[in-house]
Amino acid sequence: MTVPGSQHAARARPTALLWVAAALGGVLIGGSATAASLAMTTPERPEATQVVQPPPPATVGSLPRPMVSAVPAAESLCALPAVQAALAAGDDAAVIAASGGAMRFRSAIAGGAAPCISLADPGRIWVVINKQRPCDPIDFQPSGIAVPASTRTLGDTALRGDAAAALAAMISAAAAAGAGEVALDSGFRSFATQRTTYATQVGARGRAGAELISARPGFSEHQTGLAADVVACANGGCGSIEQFAATPQGAWVAEHAWEYGWVVRYHDGQTPLTGYQPEPWHLRYLGPDLARAYHDGGFRTLEEFFALPAAPDYAG
Repeated sequence: MTVPGSQHAARARPTALLWVAAALGGVLIGGSATAASLAMTTPERPEATQVVQPPPPATVGSLPRPMVSAVPAAESLCALPAVQAALAAGDDAAVIAASGGAMRFRSAIAGGAAPCISLADPGRIWVVINKQRPCDPIDFQPSGIAVPASTRTLGDTALRGDAAAALAAMISAAAAAGAGEVALDSGFRSFATQRTTYATQVGARGRAGAELISARPGFSEHQTGLAADVVACANGGCGSIEQFAATPQGAWVAEHAWEYGWVVRYHDGQTPLTGYQPEPWHLRYLGPDLARAYHDGGFRTLEEFFALPAAPDYAG
């Protein structure tokens, strides 16, 4: 390997010898011992060009660190006065807004950075009910139950007030888009009603079969008033919930429900996470902000959305 500057030094030696010999009045005899001695001891003239050595390579520790979007520290989200005030007022939309929006709200919860936000409170829009997470209290009943306006309902059924208004808006939009009529087959179910429903399914399918399609009392989203089973109607009649996915109404709802605060809760392929078979007819109300974040993030279960453990079965 050639060291930078070595070629310049090799050319400088003969010039240095002649200069020393002339100063002493001697005769330079090429190859003599005296000349060789002078060549070994006489300093070279400095070169005009200074060779600058490159700096040593940076170590791994000196590389710039990537910038990561900040997630609120453990209690910072809950320390925000606006979040505290909105929680105290029971205004879920204001809590999300004060948190910096739905995406930051969701990230804080999923990252364990929002201890004041309870996913177990059945009165909150963000509650998660599954086979590992019952209603608390177990016989919870929401306030403000209402029948969706201008909506066909099959039987005596209703929803929580905000969910009822959102479902009515979605059903009206589906009809205006030419998808057809959508009806509410089942909304709020009390603890007692779910106990009867569950027992009926166990009698027909056995416990294991029933629990793929029906929740135990106290473990049903319907008990919160935030879940709706919908069906498609045409020519004066309505189909069954099992037929919904194959209808124009089913296709429209699958694509647009999130725009009205609703998401399909039980998707195909997600049984290991949710514990339930696919139910394209079972919608869950999250409100417009969280539903948009859910849709935009490509989520298919609330368990993934909030980074919760899978709930394929009951604890006991």
